[in-house]
Amino acid sequence: MQTLKIALDWTPNINHVGIFVARALGYYRANMLDVEILNPLDDNYALTPGKKLELGLADFSIAPFETVISLNNKKASVDAVAVYAILQEDISSIASLKRAGFKSPKDLDAKTYASYKARYEDAIVKKMIINDGGTGNLDINYPNKLGIWNTLLQGEADATWIFDNWEGIEAETKNIALNKFTMRDYGVPYCYSPVILTKKSNIEKNIKNYKAFIEATKKGYAFSVENQDQSIDILKEYLTDYDKEQIDLLEAMRYTVPYFGENKTFGFMKAKRVNDFLKWLVTCNLENEIILKQQLFTNYLL
Repeated sequence: MQTLKIALDWTPNINHVGIFVARALGYYRANMLDVEILNPLDDNYALTPGKKLELGLADFSIAPFETVISLNNKKASVDAVAVYAILQEDISSIASLKRAGFKSPKDLDAKTYASYKARYEDAIVKKMIINDGGTGNLDINYPNKLGIWNTLLQGEADATWIFDNWEGIEAETKNIALNKFTMRDYGVPYCYSPVILTKKSNIEKNIKNYKAFIEATKKGYAFSVENQDQSIDILKEYLTDYDKEQIDLLEAMRYTVPYFGENKTFGFMKAKRVNDFLKWLVTCNLENEIILKQQLFTNYLL
């Protein structure tokens, strides 16, 4: 058996269901793999998933596509590459409580935004405001990552970044009305998030097992699409007590299933979508043109 470790981007949630299903149903073991799933709760997010990949603490990590760009372009560059898009479309948004009355991004000018301090995050939100006719003058703070969503619910922030299929479902479950602003509606051609990434050098050294890992992962997501109740039962074992109590898990699954893809599209990334985002970053002076020539993703392992 070959042991492989994958670092989650967040506490276990609906985006990870295919991985937990693949492990529970023996898809990894059938490919002679023993897969260890690293939960950020274990170190209270002391190390990001990208950092765990960089340090060799994980073979794969889950993160936004931005992490791939960041790792390749830091001073001590890491040969990171995205190998699997968990979601085929972006289902994140900038959310505020509806009762606050923010009808579009420009209303967030001079308001408080709770940031995850992700690469480009603050710039993306400011650009959405500017594209909507505002100044982009945000008051940004950086709470504890695992508690950011609650800062919005508790009125400590006016807006934050959410996944519609998780925090968005929690809000619906609690009858909390949100106003949500999507990047595509305000001129930001956002890329894939989250993705599974690894190092190119890891692939070269371990191609057989890495292909087997992606094959089993893809099978886990395919099973989840067709067997939603059973998949939720598997995932539930790993959720926090808070998530199990506060989120309608089956509704989260129903919401997400269309975005996992179909047999020929599970994990697949389109070059145009990646390139549109990279060009936008260069146009906005958030990155150097070198990123347009870098190999930052591959569908090879699919």
